[in-house]
Parts: sequence; structure tokens; C-alpha cells
Amino acid sequence: MTIQLPTGSGELKAYEPRTEPFAATPGTPFTSRTVFSAAHVVADPFADVSPDSPAAVDWEATLAFRRHLWSHGLGVAEAMDTAQRGMGLDWAGAAELIRRSAAEARAVGGLIACGVGTDQLTGPATLAEVRAAYEEQLALVEQSGAQAILMASRALAAAAKGPEDYLEVYGHLLRQASEPVILHWLGPMFDPALEGYWGSSDLDAATDTFLEVIAAHPDKVDGIKVSLLEAQREIDIRRRLPQGVRCYTGDDFNYPELIAGDDQGFSHALLGIFDPLGPLAAQAVRVLDTGDAKGFRELLDPTVELSRHLFQAPTRFYKTGVVFLAWLAGHQSHFTMVGGLQSARSLPHFARAYELADGLGLFPDPKLAEERMKNLLSLYGVNQ
Repeated sequence: MTIQLPTGSGELKAYEPRTEPFAATPGTPFTSRTVFSAAHVVADPFADVSPDSPAAVDWEATLAFRRHLWSHGLGVAEAMDTAQRGMGLDWAGAAELIRRSAAEARAVGGLIACGVGTDQLTGPATLAEVRAAYEEQLALVEQSGAQAILMASRALAAAAKGPEDYLEVYGHLLRQASEPVILHWLGPMFDPALEGYWGSSDLDAATDTFLEVIAAHPDKVDGIKVSLLEAQREIDIRRRLPQGVRCYTGDDFNYPELIAGDDQGFSHALLGIFDPLGPLAAQAVRVLDTGDAKGFRELLDPTVELSRHLFQAPTRFYKTGVVFLAWLAGHQSHFTMVGGLQSARSLPHFARAYELADGLGLFPDPKLAEERMKNLLSLYGVNQ
């Protein structure tokens, strides 16, 4: 049996779906690496909303997906970019997501860290207002019992005059944080409004400021998440970190080599691609736990082509492919996204994502995935 898939050239090609999924079983957390999956949210398909309405979330399906990730030993990075933070999910929705997910994590013993930003600010803001917005969100995350991830702020990028403003704001937040946090450097390929973060568009100068923040407060920084899609820059930053401060790779292009590491160190992981790759990624890290770096790479290297496809420019729309694969995999009953973001990728993009994911065995029920793919194709006029 084959399925006809559209290509970027406007033609159809026959693809034969696999019949058996990748064999992955749930397991305990890992011993050699700390690994977070930045998880997506499931929209409520029956909500009568428009793309610019507040997010309508299917809470049960959203929490069920987090239980799926926890069951495989992965941590959940909540209310991050993958959850459409600032792209359909506003602060009110993110706050509710944090409260519910943190409670669920406590109930099942799952590892969780939550994004702290300033997205309650909807217009131009002063540095004092940016700091207050961060404080409000940090307080909520700490009250929920979750670890805080200090996310990059569009409002801070707009308000800051130079590196000294970043040093002041982050220093203030780190001094008052009750527990060590993760600092997140999200590059402009993920969010163009973050161009020039840390006070400079020169990445070397920005890196120096970033590291200066950490060096001043090493006891308050558990680790950093770097999402610049430059493997060597992450390695260079990793080697300059104070003793005990972790590097969590956010590089969805080069994660296998960065997690495997070298004779001078390695990266932990906090990745959006580990949403669709959850069980396979977990299996790979368990192999790495045994010291078998070669076996780890043999499992994870073949997934990079799919990840690079999902995260292709405009990179910020990778969430569409992530949710699309969750639908095909049966983790949700529909392909609807908050903010109407299901329209952000083309049919050939979906077709290639299906082909690559199926080839990796990511669909627990390959037949269900095939049927859903055919249903989508028929909506676009591609009948089988």
C-alpha cells in the first residue's frame, strides 16, 4: 500500500508507509544527562475563537501529553516557545498552564521547569516595568513549585540601551530568585524581536555580557539554554561556564553531537524537537547512560533530518510541524492550534514531515497516521 505525497515541485510521489513503529518502552529518568522536552499545547477545537483571541486550550489533552513525556523519563519545559508563548498563548494562558502542569508534575513525580518572561506587557515598557513583569512571573513559577527558566524578553530587548541594562535587570532577578534558575538565550531566528539581545548584534560581545551575568551569580544559575543553532558557539560558551553551571542545548540542528559531548564536556538538553521525538530520544539517552556514545549517535543522528526540516526558516513556525506530528501520532484528536497557527506551513512541508517521521517509526499506530495524512491531503484536493 502506498500514499501519494505532494513534493515541492508540484508533483506527487508514491511513499510506502512502514507497518511497525519504533519499539520504545517507558522508563525512569536518566543518569548521565538532564533532558527536558519543551512541550506543545493542545488547542480546544470546539472553541469559537479567532486567531487573535485569547488561547482556548484543551487542558486534559495538554496534560495527557505531558504525562506521556514524563512516562519516558523526560522532564517537561513548560510555557516555553514550543507552547506558542507569544505566538498564540498569552500570559493569562501561560499562567494557567504553569499552575496545572506543575500540579500534575507533583502528582506523578515528573521533572518540570517553567518559562518566566514579560509577555503580560503589551506595549512599550520601561526597564522598571520589565523588571516588575519578570518578578510577577518568577513569583508564580516559584509558588507552583517548579524550577524557573528566565526567558529572553521582547520588552527588555526594546527597552535596553546597552549591555549594562541587561546586567542590571538579570542581576536583580537572580539575587531574588529562591532557587537556581536556567537562563535562556533565544536567537532571533526563533523570534526576530530578540535581535541584539544582551546589548549587541555582535554575538561575541553578546556572549561576553551573557557570561558576565552568570559569573556574577554562579550560585543562582543552575544552567543555561542556548538556542542559536551554532554548535561551535555553544561549545565555546559551555567551556567558559563556571564550575557547576550546566549547559542545556537548545540547538535543534546539532543536538546529537552536543549532548554526546567531547573530552572537555557535554551539553544536557532542553529541546523542542524532543516533543515529537520523546520516546526515541529517551531510548537514545538511556543508551548513553551505559557509556555507549556510538549507540546513542546511531539512534539519534537519523532524527536530525526531520528536526532540520521542522525548524527550517522561518524557524519560529516549527511549532506547526510539532503539533502536526502529535496529531498523526494520536496524542490529540485534531490538527488545530491556538492562534490558528496550523496554517503556517505548506502541504509539501507536512508531506515531508510525515515521510521523515514515519521513516523513523515515530507513530505508535502507523495506520492511524496514514489515515490522518490522507484526510489532510484530501482537504487540499489530493485524493488517493
